[in-house]
Amino acid sequence: MADYLSIPLLSLIADLNLLDEFQIEEAAGEVDAKGVTAFQALVDLGYLDADRIIQALCDHLGAESMDLNDAMITPDLIKLLPSGLAKQHKCMPVSYFDPTLQVAFLDPLDPAAIDEIGFTTSLDIQVVVADPAQVVAAVKEHYGEDEADAVAGGAAFDEILKEMGSDSSDDRMEEEDIVKIDVTGDERDIAAFVDAVLVTAIGDRASDIHFEPFENDFKIRARVDGALYELTSPPKSLATNVVSRIKVMADLKPDERRRPQDGRIPRIMPDGRKIDLRVSCLPTQFGESVVLRVLDREAITLDLDALGFPDDMLTQIKDIAKTPNGIFIVTGPTGSGKTTTLYSTLHEVNSIGDKILSVEDPVEFDIDGIMQVPVREATGMTFAAGLRSFLRQDPDIIMVGEMRDLETAQISIQASLTGHLVLSTLHTNDAAGAVTRLLDMGVEPFLISSSLLCVLAQRLIRTVCKKCKSPFEPTDGQLEALGLKQTDTSDSKFYYGRGCSSCHDTGYSGRRGIFEFLVIAEPVRELINISAPTIVIRQKAIELGMSTLRQDGLRGIYDGDTTVEEVLRYTS
Repeated sequence: MADYLSIPLLSLIADLNLLDEFQIEEAAGEVDAKGVTAFQALVDLGYLDADRIIQALCDHLGAESMDLNDAMITPDLIKLLPSGLAKQHKCMPVSYFDPTLQVAFLDPLDPAAIDEIGFTTSLDIQVVVADPAQVVAAVKEHYGEDEADAVAGGAAFDEILKEMGSDSSDDRMEEEDIVKIDVTGDERDIAAFVDAVLVTAIGDRASDIHFEPFENDFKIRARVDGALYELTSPPKSLATNVVSRIKVMADLKPDERRRPQDGRIPRIMPDGRKIDLRVSCLPTQFGESVVLRVLDREAITLDLDALGFPDDMLTQIKDIAKTPNGIFIVTGPTGSGKTTTLYSTLHEVNSIGDKILSVEDPVEFDIDGIMQVPVREATGMTFAAGLRSFLRQDPDIIMVGEMRDLETAQISIQASLTGHLVLSTLHTNDAAGAVTRLLDMGVEPFLISSSLLCVLAQRLIRTVCKKCKSPFEPTDGQLEALGLKQTDTSDSKFYYGRGCSSCHDTGYSGRRGIFEFLVIAEPVRELINISAPTIVIRQKAIELGMSTLRQDGLRGIYDGDTTVEEVLRYTS
């Protein structure tokens, strides 16, 4: 069932206490099951009539209501709003007094649609609330009988490209298949194109979307399951228009092309999901490179039980997370799931009896019950500054997004030694390397040994596509690279993905974690006290029972989840 808080109208009805939670959840279920609007669901269930909902929207927005049957909609008025946008957002212009265009929206609570229409028309948009059925009927009457649906995936993506003047075929993976689009510089086309790229990439579970200028072309690529693939790209001549559109959406300066800029785009997807896009603009030799980091709050499950830990490791992690003081470090490269693990650990220990504070750069996901502070170096709010203030806020548990420097590490250790549990991250290749990293920063060995509870190293590796999964026999060379022999695997099955349309012919779909958990037992503390090398600490941990990343990767292979190549790629 859909979460009613993610459906703006139902969330508003809840805030106004017009219905009880059961009724609102039932309406959300209707939206989810039947694909109707929240407005229609409320009316169909008999909980509220159309006039009451319209009045609530008017009061909330400070807007007027209008019966579209009485509206004087002229051809000149129709021309002010491009057909593509009217159909995409299901909205109807109803009056115009320069420079204000009054528009009735199917969803008047969609700020992204309102902003986009304002940008495209260069007019001030004033929302008018009307019966949704009248809005849909008016759009069909004045803009044609085409389906007036918002962009919802690959099919709609292709449709927009056709409207721009190009036929679309398979636009991923193979260079010869990449569609070259003959688009115009019309702002409405640019806006529709950018929207289509975002919806298509996010629908494919992209974690990052890249807009890349080169000497002779302009590429758009999406990172899915850790690997980049290419999307349809516009001509190089439109690169500036596309980048400017993204800057406007992110509230950045479109005419600033000499300095890096960072911003944020909040989006509501056609299915109601709330997405945040972190925007990074970087001037390059051939234009501005733009990367959008996709933060899909609803795609993240903050549950330690769901992260794929082996049972014995999961038990240890939960036990250590309940320790009243000490440092818990998660380590791994960028994109290895460290933040998700930390958030899930905080979620595990989050209770009314504990004060939990976090300082992050940036705050990626909001967690109820936790005070989260974003790093803002321009105003002096660094990790270290946040930590110092935290110690005066009576915390029980502290999360530090990253131990970047000696000062942050020292304050974290001080906090742990004075009765606080501290969770943080480092960038190292394995668990034992975290100790060496702290030593290299300048932290005294005795402080590390007396405060550090454990280090969790992790990677995210791709999983075999279930739709094209096939058995295969590994070669002697592959087994040797894994440290195995044929006799070691006589009872095991190995799999790979042949490649299909579902996985874009990669053979992979989705990812899973592999882990290495170093508990700081007494023998390890003794080695830390003498500043022992990483390899010595690692060997002692293995002797004490630590499972390495490679060994946990083998577990993934034996479970049929991943391939030999993936494990070798991330554990060599």
